Amino acid sequence: MLQQRVITAAVIGAVLCAVLLWMPSQVVLAALAFVILTGAWEWALFPRLATPLIRGAYVLVVGLALFAAWHFSRQNADVLRGVLWLSLGWWLAAFLWMVVAPARHNRATAAGSGLLVMVPAGLALVSLYRLPQGPELVLFLLLLVWAADVGAFFAGRQFGRVKLAPRVSPHKTWEGLIGGVVVSAVVAVAGVWWFARPPLAFISLCLGVVLISIVGDLTESMFKRYAGVKDSGSFFPGHGGVLDRFDSVYAAAPTFLLGLYWLEPSL
Repeated sequence: MLQQRVITAAVIGAVLCAVLLWMPSQVVLAALAFVILTGAWEWALFPRLATPLIRGAYVLVVGLALFAAWHFSRQNADVLRGVLWLSLGWWLAAFLWMVVAPARHNRATAAGSGLLVMVPAGLALVSLYRLPQGPELVLFLLLLVWAADVGAFFAGRQFGRVKLAPRVSPHKTWEGLIGGVVVSAVVAVAGVWWFARPPLAFISLCLGVVLISIVGDLTESMFKRYAGVKDSGSFFPGHGGVLDRFDSVYAAAPTFLLGLYWLEPSL
């Protein structure tokens, strides 16, 4: 299984690099839409929308909400920032939800949570891509988040003892979290050099983004437990579905973009 995960991850990385750095913007935007809408299709399992027709309707709602958010954000930059702040508030609320009452769910909260995850994530990824050095920033965000995943996986396997959130994801440990933060910190330092950003502020932003990405991963685990599924899909061999692979990115993207606006208000 580990060999399969490594091979799949290498293929995903190579494809994303090629798409982000060398493909026309229309192809990139189509790829980002695929990541969001496929994630929405898989999220529809959590409120137990069983039939393809109902799941398709849920994806349509997410797609229309994302289009509306993008349309109005192009007319007024405050709309984009408002959505990003809403997303940050949602992830802080999701963290409290997991701490206080991780078993309190119903179909409405599961469906509504998907909108709060997918729409800001899609808007943030598209907006990030359109910034100066946008393709590189998107690629850096993916590398930052997935470096944390890799560090957490191997540190947890080697040193994991103390459970991080046993009622949500019993296999994740505090040792794994620390390992993920350490590995992602190395990526953040490289980002300071590559993007010529203020070291302390940029590294602090990156570590905050990593912590939010962990909340995103745990939130998906919380909803999977409610729905009684192990993986959201089987799109990526060894990794599960698109949602399983990008859940951390969905949480991280709005926070990362909001932090960049904080560092550089002129963006």
